Amino acid sequence: MSKKSEMKQTANTSHVFPIVRLSIPLIVGQLGIIVQQFADTAMVGRYGTPDLSAAGFVGTVFAFVTFFLLGVSYSTTPVAGVYYSNGDREGVARTLHESLLVNLLVAVGVMLLLAGLYARIEVFRQPEELLPIARPYFLCLLLSVPCMALFNALKQFSDALGQTRLPMWVMLAANALNILLNIPLIFGWQTLGIPAMGLLGAGIATLVSRIFMTVLLFAIVFGSKIYRTMVHVPSSVSRRGCMRLLRLGLPISLQLCLESASFNVCGIFMGWIGTVPLAAHQVMCTIATLCFQMVYGVGAAAAIRISHYSGREDWHEVRRVALTAWGISLCCVVLTTGSILLARHPLTRLFTSSAEVEGMVIALMLPFVFYQFGDSLQITFANALRGIARVKTMMFSAFVAYVLVSIPLSYLFAFKLQQGAVGVWWGIPFGLTLAGILFAREFFAAVRSFQGSEKGGRANRCSP
Repeated sequence: MSKKSEMKQTANTSHVFPIVRLSIPLIVGQLGIIVQQFADTAMVGRYGTPDLSAAGFVGTVFAFVTFFLLGVSYSTTPVAGVYYSNGDREGVARTLHESLLVNLLVAVGVMLLLAGLYARIEVFRQPEELLPIARPYFLCLLLSVPCMALFNALKQFSDALGQTRLPMWVMLAANALNILLNIPLIFGWQTLGIPAMGLLGAGIATLVSRIFMTVLLFAIVFGSKIYRTMVHVPSSVSRRGCMRLLRLGLPISLQLCLESASFNVCGIFMGWIGTVPLAAHQVMCTIATLCFQMVYGVGAAAAIRISHYSGREDWHEVRRVALTAWGISLCCVVLTTGSILLARHPLTRLFTSSAEVEGMVIALMLPFVFYQFGDSLQITFANALRGIARVKTMMFSAFVAYVLVSIPLSYLFAFKLQQGAVGVWWGIPFGLTLAGILFAREFFAAVRSFQGSEKGGRANRCSP
């Protein structure tokens, strides 16, 4: 069956099962990350509350880095997806090479910025006793930045081709390696002469696992028969192509960073309140990631299918894919949130033996439940906008939702209304819901615009 007839047949059937099939490897891969984060947080928390608090502080800083690098790599999916849907193998190969170059150069710039922050780490106003623990961990994560950037580029390229399983297995293998290394490096192994290194040991394990997964996925993409017809095609990197990826990727990066800010500035606020609230924030963020990553998997699968349909200018199916993905996302958050609430006490005790930290985590559960609707809405339609390469306005909507609404409300509730740590988290639902509404409005307006432009000529989907 030809690619055209296959796309037409798929368009006439329900999008539920195709989205689920694509999203399962993405979700499993993300769940592997969650298991690793759970293990990291639980092991570091067992080693000591100061180490857990320091991990929360450094994690807050590097969350911005993670989302920024992801955003840059996300531009690969719509560009490569459009070329792939039209059978342009040269365009697919060129996009991969341009993506690797762009992501590596961005990583170098990020490393230089992080080095400057490391030299002035005291400006974050964190408890003085945490800084000696946080500094070595900060350096380990800094050194892993190029690996993160290259892996992201390779993974998004593979996803754009509908090959989501191989990156999943690579991520799971790397996560397993990370967990196995955590045990001797955090707690020590006297038989082998390895001293207990606490949080530094967790940082070394993370660095080694990120190097491993990048090298492995690089070997698979350039050596596997699955990718051979798309990768080993004569193509040349162009400045225009690199700039196009940057123009698409930077707005996505800014949107993701602003979204992350609504959580990570909360982490800084928690540090102002005290060590226990900061530790509780770290635990709660790790637990909340379970819902986020499942919805992200569904949204990313929708972005892949939307990029394929937009390459054929089938805007009716683009709209159907987005709405179907949101419905699936809502089902996911109901299941995961309900499970977390039922198991809240034993789940929290996996991360800490402190009764104070456990009580604080339980108190943060209520605002966590309330923001799930908005989170599923904004993740789905942010990915839908990415799939049709209409991303420029996303950063402005994100600025309004997160910087002008979410963060100020968190500060207001926590410090002005004296709600403390729980008040910090109550600002988050407002920002996420507003962002979801704005993204959905932008998506449907863009689809209507594309449908109207078909009468006057081909729409330019690969511009921001």
